[in-house]
Amino acid sequence: VKVILYTALILGLLGSFHCIGMCGPIAFVLPVNKDNKLQTALGTALYHFGRILSYGIIGLLFGLLGKGLYLAGFQQRLSILIGVVMILIVLIPTKFLNQFHLTRPLYKLIGKVKYRLGLYLKKSSLKALFSIGFFNGFLPCGLVYMALLGAISTGELLDGATYMIVFGLGTIPLMTGAVYLGNFLKVSVRNKIQKAIPIFVIIIGLLFIVRGMGLGIPYISPADTKLLISNDPNTCITE
Repeated sequence: VKVILYTALILGLLGSFHCIGMCGPIAFVLPVNKDNKLQTALGTALYHFGRILSYGIIGLLFGLLGKGLYLAGFQQRLSILIGVVMILIVLIPTKFLNQFHLTRPLYKLIGKVKYRLGLYLKKSSLKALFSIGFFNGFLPCGLVYMALLGAISTGELLDGATYMIVFGLGTIPLMTGAVYLGNFLKVSVRNKIQKAIPIFVIIIGLLFIVRGMGLGIPYISPADTKLLISNDPNTCITE
């Protein structure tokens, strides 16, 4: 799991460049009191805490989904499936995927989230800053979807939540810069990084595939778990 968490951090760090374009406008107009450094820092921290909390909640749910798949017998092969899906999402043209309207069922929920965001962006209280971050975390984002695939592959509730929390932590440096400095990255720089993100996603997808193959490589691709049945039919020993 520790190696997988590195992929969450990488996705978060790279994803934050994507976030500057998608969620950046929210960070640019965050209602923090920039005349008071302490209040600015506290407000920014609450904004991040709200985002990471929402990521953790989503990760918990998808970790539960992963656990269900593990219990259904997928076990390590789930990691291979997740890696393949990650790579296919990057390689298949977006126009082709959009014709299936996969996110249409979420439109109503997304509309409610945006409405709540609009209300809190008009306020300047600490509660509002936390709420902005919390609802911000539920907005649709391709990199978040990728991170959720990683959360599923952990196969555990808490590990899924941890994966998404680490992903959220990876987005903090650049999103903090957006709060303090506004749109400080040149468009040309963002475009170059955006083009590099799919390459890193493919690499991470390959890492998931290798991990699921059970090659016996410590930390990277541990051997498949074997169950030895003991004399007592009600117990089993994990080798």
